[in-house]
Amino acid sequence: MTQFAQNLADWLREVFLSGWDNWAILGLIGQLCFTMRFVVQWLASELAKKSVVPFAFWIFSLIGGSLLLLYSIYLKNAVFILGNSIGFCVYLRNIWLIYNERKGKNKHSTKAA
Repeated sequence: MTQFAQNLADWLREVFLSGWDNWAILGLIGQLCFTMRFVVQWLASELAKKSVVPFAFWIFSLIGGSLLLLYSIYLKNAVFILGNSIGFCVYLRNIWLIYNERKGKNKHSTKAA
């Protein structure tokens, strides 16, 4: 049991303390931004008393996904590169759709005035 505890302590030290460089920090920031999108969505849903996806969800998704894509490219990890690339396209598309919807509403409101 003490050997297991020592091995676990060594592994935790290596993973969480020894391996920090600028790329790891970039990856961590990306993961934090990516996680914030769920916090934003949850809070917006709680306030509305129904499930909603606010614009900030897509912004945090795009920022976090972009940083994680850069990090996965640096790591040369094909699984994460493919996963983050597909997500990146979805986030951009949703932001574009929201932008066009808002632009359309502004056109209609100025015509009515």
